[in-house]
Amino acid sequence: MTVRFVGAGPGAADLITVRGLRAIATSPVCLYAGSLVPEDLLAQCPPHAHRVDTARLTLDEIVAELVAANEAGLDVARLCSGDPAIFSAVAEQTRRLDAAGVPWEIVPGVPAFSAAAAALRTELTVPGVGQSVVLTRDAANATPMPAGESLDVWAAAGGTLVLHLAVQRCDEVVAALREHRPSTEPVAVVARASRDDELVVRGTLADIADRVRDAGIRRTAVIVVGAVVGIAEQGCESHLYSAARER
Repeated sequence: MTVRFVGAGPGAADLITVRGLRAIATSPVCLYAGSLVPEDLLAQCPPHAHRVDTARLTLDEIVAELVAANEAGLDVARLCSGDPAIFSAVAEQTRRLDAAGVPWEIVPGVPAFSAAAAALRTELTVPGVGQSVVLTRDAANATPMPAGESLDVWAAAGGTLVLHLAVQRCDEVVAALREHRPSTEPVAVVARASRDDELVVRGTLADIADRVRDAGIRRTAVIVVGAVVGIAEQGCESHLYSAARER
């Protein structure tokens, strides 16, 4: 028996790996966040699978389901939105599974920031424009950020910022960023990336908060900040394909 933490992708049911889909289709137990995992994906579970929506469960209740499945000898597909490596709460679950002697593994998925970049039709590492990407989040109403990882630090450091769990506080986020970046800095907000109701809002630090408010975006969105946003026509060409590169 194994608990598989499966990256369920950013929202579209077909943005999942072959391995992840196989795990769902062969596991008699499936745990998922009802607000984030599409029904089309859950339809791939075995016909009589025990499906558990974890949206309102505590960590203890979730782990109890996993341990119970282990005791019954049943494989589990524990679906995580996006990729389990990013803001998935996998670490706290696997610590408890280790303590309980329950075997587990991780199946990677398509992260939300990748789907957002696809929606923006941009590379996040454009040569000569931006070569560093910081994935971070807003600290309000969540676990405190570790020392040295505040938004002020990342804003001052430069590079492209991708902010998760922050769109509800867009005004405050913009105010923090403008302490270190110009009002003309490009920004894009992608809500429900890859889904049928995907919504992209573009602007700058000067107006993005108003644009987001006008669009009614309150959740399930990422904020992308930096010069790479929507400027595919700019930047130098990479050394990788240069005629001057020795091959």
